[in-house]
Amino acid sequence: METAQLALTGALAEDLDAAFPDLVRSRQDRLYSGVLRIVRHHADAADITQETLIRAYRALRGYETNRIQTLRLDGWLWTIALNLCRNRARNAHPLPSNVPDTQDPGRGPEAEAIDRTGTAAWDERLAKLTGPQRNAVVLRHVVGLSYREISEASGRPTGTVKADVHRGLDRLKKLFEAEAMR
Repeated sequence: METAQLALTGALAEDLDAAFPDLVRSRQDRLYSGVLRIVRHHADAADITQETLIRAYRALRGYETNRIQTLRLDGWLWTIALNLCRNRARNAHPLPSNVPDTQDPGRGPEAEAIDRTGTAAWDERLAKLTGPQRNAVVLRHVVGLSYREISEASGRPTGTVKADVHRGLDRLKKLFEAEAMR
């Protein structure tokens, strides 16, 4: 494990209430960004990110010190987040694709328009991948998890995760090239 993660897991094991805000600060943006690419709606991504962190805190309260110290935080958090994403997809009625999601109230319309131009196209391409491919590509290339962490988070063998990333990237490349030919 990397030094920063070891320090954080050690701090969580020593004093969960004092160290948990550090966990939130260090992980919430990456969680939100990855979840947003999976669920495609800001409100859902915010809810899932918040629920992931709440469930993580509750779980950590019940863990013994040595278990917290050896925890691989990113893979563990993404296990929770992916389960919540799957539950949301199974239970929710998705918005039609022509209904825009609410914009981030802290940003101006110009920034939103610029972001939407690029990210909307990528979000549409990602939506054309299978669920496992989309999750693997997002976790690897948006969030930055290792194949091992993705394997732990998704419950899929590492070789299968590598294949999902490879096939997903290949499909994205073909979609991008087809659009460029138009």
